[in-house]
Amino acid sequence: MRNLVRIAVAIVVLAAIGIAGLAGYRWLHNDRDVMAADAPASPELVRRGEYLAHAADCVACHQVPGGKPYAGGTPFKLPFGVIYSTNITPDKETGIGTWSDDDFVRALHHGVRKDGRHLYPAFPYTSYTRMSRDDAVAIKAYLFSLEPVHAPAKKNELSFPFNQRWAMAFWNMAFLDARRFRDDPDRKPEQNRGDYVANALGHCGECHTPRNLAFALDDGKEFAGADIQGWRAYNITSDKTFGVGAWTDQQLSDYFAKGHAEGRAAASGPMAEAVEYSTRHLNEGDRNALISYLRIVKAQPGPAGTEIAPDPESLKKSTAWAPPADAAKGDLGRKIFEGACASCHQYDGKGQQTPYAGLAGLRSVNDPDGVNLTMALLQGSDLKDINSGAWMPSFAAYSDVELAAVANYVIGHFSGKQGQVTPEKVAERRKQQ
Repeated sequence: MRNLVRIAVAIVVLAAIGIAGLAGYRWLHNDRDVMAADAPASPELVRRGEYLAHAADCVACHQVPGGKPYAGGTPFKLPFGVIYSTNITPDKETGIGTWSDDDFVRALHHGVRKDGRHLYPAFPYTSYTRMSRDDAVAIKAYLFSLEPVHAPAKKNELSFPFNQRWAMAFWNMAFLDARRFRDDPDRKPEQNRGDYVANALGHCGECHTPRNLAFALDDGKEFAGADIQGWRAYNITSDKTFGVGAWTDQQLSDYFAKGHAEGRAAASGPMAEAVEYSTRHLNEGDRNALISYLRIVKAQPGPAGTEIAPDPESLKKSTAWAPPADAAKGDLGRKIFEGACASCHQYDGKGQQTPYAGLAGLRSVNDPDGVNLTMALLQGSDLKDINSGAWMPSFAAYSDVELAAVANYVIGHFSGKQGQVTPEKVAERRKQQ
């Protein structure tokens, strides 16, 4: 509650200073959008827009499980309420079917919708503002080629003062740098392209960069990792201990294309969605460019104790089908793992039916807080569209005590660390689903 009050105060202060700073904002942010007639939706433009819509990961936010693509309704659970994504199909009543190219570009570049009302930055216009007009128009052409879906927007559930859209004008003055992406002449072409793919299109920082008190991205900690929607978006800077600096190019490429990097990671939660709907659709050139850019992202440290334990004794003494002989047999977590988990994951961390089940070396089992491990137990994981074996059911039917016990056992066995997962933390994360 104290944090909510601080955020509310920050917004009020921003509103006050924003009025005084309006003239300065308009002077500094002079990257004006050129008004133009709607571009003809040629087949080539639509195909390009489809690729860019995947690269920009639009459907992940604008589709609920089992729902129609781009029809909206996805809830974003924030500290001050819930925001729902909207329908961006060409339906003229509930979607964007009456929007011009200029209307669409203004939404992406300035966070202002057709009726002039401000969008909330749960829609990542603070990243999309870097996108070129041509790319934005291509995405619109693709969206307008889809079947219209009648899907009225759900009402946001925000507390005061966060339910006052007009206040976003002042938030934008403080935090929206409304300029298009420009190549850095000191970089290689592929690094510039990777920057554009990561930030103007893929908006990676919206999940992987921490936020400040006013819920804006903390640019000084780009890609340093953050918690979002109950999950932990890990550090993806060039740091070799806490980030992805020690990953090979092949591991990164495999992760983007398949959601799995041998001995490093298997995507779950929001990242699995990002792979499913976005990164696996990148062509080889853009995927390599993204990797090239991540290599030059400033290294950021991570929390002490979350380093990968490369070769814990518990794994060295284990076989595929048995833990160390001296391991405690009466442990509740071990009993649950033995009965529900070992047949897929195995005790040596290699996994059986599929490498996606391998746990050795993963950050999720090296995090004593077990954030993503707990969420994976609660929600399961599903990448079946990429690999038929990349699937794990939900274990939400287990009690909070049981899930805490098995999470701590997994952390202890596969990293040699002391797990810090409590039933209370499991209960809290259960509510965040």
